[in-house]
Amino acid sequence: MKRIIKYALLFLLAFLFIWTLWFLYQKSVSKPPVFNLVKPKVATIVQKTVANGTIEPRQEIDIKPVVSGVIRQLFVEAGQKVKKGDQLAAVQIVPDMLSLSQAESRVNSAAIAVSNARMNYDRNKPLADKGVISASEMQTYDIALRNAMQEQEAAQDALQLVRDGISKSTGSASNTIVRSTIDGMVLDVPVKVGSSVIERNNFNEGTTIATVADMNDLIFKGNVDESEIGKVRLGMPVVITVGAIDSASWDAELEYIAPKGVENNGAIQFEIRAAVKVKEGQTLRAGYSANADIVLARRDSVRAIPESVITFNGSGDSAFVEVKNGKDWKKTYVKTGLSDGVNIEVLGGIGDTTTLKGAMKVMEEGNQRPPM
Repeated sequence: MKRIIKYALLFLLAFLFIWTLWFLYQKSVSKPPVFNLVKPKVATIVQKTVANGTIEPRQEIDIKPVVSGVIRQLFVEAGQKVKKGDQLAAVQIVPDMLSLSQAESRVNSAAIAVSNARMNYDRNKPLADKGVISASEMQTYDIALRNAMQEQEAAQDALQLVRDGISKSTGSASNTIVRSTIDGMVLDVPVKVGSSVIERNNFNEGTTIATVADMNDLIFKGNVDESEIGKVRLGMPVVITVGAIDSASWDAELEYIAPKGVENNGAIQFEIRAAVKVKEGQTLRAGYSANADIVLARRDSVRAIPESVITFNGSGDSAFVEVKNGKDWKKTYVKTGLSDGVNIEVLGGIGDTTTLKGAMKVMEEGNQRPPM
């Protein structure tokens, strides 16, 4: 019995040794590679470049006051539509003490001049009526009185302008009322009631009361790398996509290419602008981040294959594919056309039913392991 067990164990060890050698041999033998099969298909090839940028109004105006003072009242808020001439805010003037003092002094001087001219006129009027003095001499006193009264009225208007920003001569027109200069939408009102504002002049751009823009005329402003700018032309169609809005796109037309590039992070980029065609019912907001797909070339319904199955030679003037020839593969040169980076147009060299060698299939590791 012991001898039988001994022989059985020896036989089992020999079997395991031989099976291990056989398995290692099978592992060392390289299996023929298996490739995916690819056939030409009809597709639309679109070659494009992508520019990153933002959506902006073509006309965006910062409204500034013409007088310095304090915001007394605001008539609009962001998002409200306004017409040209609509009131945006009212400014309460804080008069300069020196200017106010000078204006008041001018009024007082004008009042004294009027009083003096009237006394002279009243003193000589009875004499002129009796014929004691000539009419020409009396006319001098009359003109002096008129000039003094005119100067008094001008001084009072100047005082009212310095103090209140409005005068009798200007009527309802007041430079303390800030008005919109265009039709559009109020994008921002950066001031509040009680805020101090500075007038615009030759030495200061002034405080912005509100920003108004025409939201019916939008543009895309972005940058294109110098490697692609040579392919871009004015009038090219552009497709705008906005990251904040899913499943929506806007057509646009390229209308501006900067003549000079600007360095950005070591790369030269050129600014472009495209007029966005907003469809009825669609809404875009100023400041949206957007991408512009500029269509450089397009081929509709052409014979195409994956670009990965083509091998280009070193000089780049010819390309070939491997065509199935029975159990073997035959190298065949093809003439290529437009490429979008994934698919490429084939102009000649293969037919619509030609079978091409694709990527090699990846063998599953589980099929190469020995059974337990």
